[in-house]
Amino acid sequence: MKKQNFPFIASGLGLFLMLLVLNGSQAREDGVTIIPLLTLLIVSEFAFFVTAIGGYLGARHIQSSGFKPAYGLATLVCILLAVLFLWMGIMLWPS
Repeated sequence: MKKQNFPFIASGLGLFLMLLVLNGSQAREDGVTIIPLLTLLIVSEFAFFVTAIGGYLGARHIQSSGFKPAYGLATLVCILLAVLFLWMGIMLWPS
């Protein structure tokens, strides 16, 4: 796999994992989440790192070879997903 393809893979994987976290974090009638809390936190952390790396590699590639709309969109999606996964991980953490 080439490094320049990573933002596309990371954005697709990030969108899938965001759906998983959003659906799994809904509470049932007894107050427990559908997916166990530790699993949600691990998925959020993993997805944060994957999308953050995708955003970084995408920004570096755009900087070195110029802007291409599809590549810029994938990089932007990775950056936004990284911020959302960070926020979701903090919100899921019991305090």
